[in-house]
Amino acid sequence: MSYINHLIKGVPYSHNKVRGSLGAADQWSQQVRLQSASLPRVKEACALRVTFLLPPDKFPADFPHGPDLDNLLKRFMDALNDTVFADTPGKDSCVVMLTAMKTRVASYADAGAHLEVLPVSVA
Repeated sequence: MSYINHLIKGVPYSHNKVRGSLGAADQWSQQVRLQSASLPRVKEACALRVTFLLPPDKFPADFPHGPDLDNLLKRFMDALNDTVFADTPGKDSCVVMLTAMKTRVASYADAGAHLEVLPVSVA
């Protein structure tokens, strides 16, 4: 397996929205699929690093630390199951080590998710 280092552009979402742009979460999943479709396919155990790059409006006063990281990961990894992890038995269960973080960026133009997938040797 080769090392994957890729920036997926767009605004990360976790749950489906109940107000505002109702289709935004599904559009994010579609962007993840579209922008990761040409990446190498993982076929063995790997380590995953993800940094979610979130615009300022993802940090409202009542959620000053932004959306739940586990929920951002769930939607993101489910989308990768259709691309990067599609050929792996058990799909994203091949991830044996995970590092994830979220950070604020200046604008929607800077938003996205930085993805790294590293091969690991499992004895």
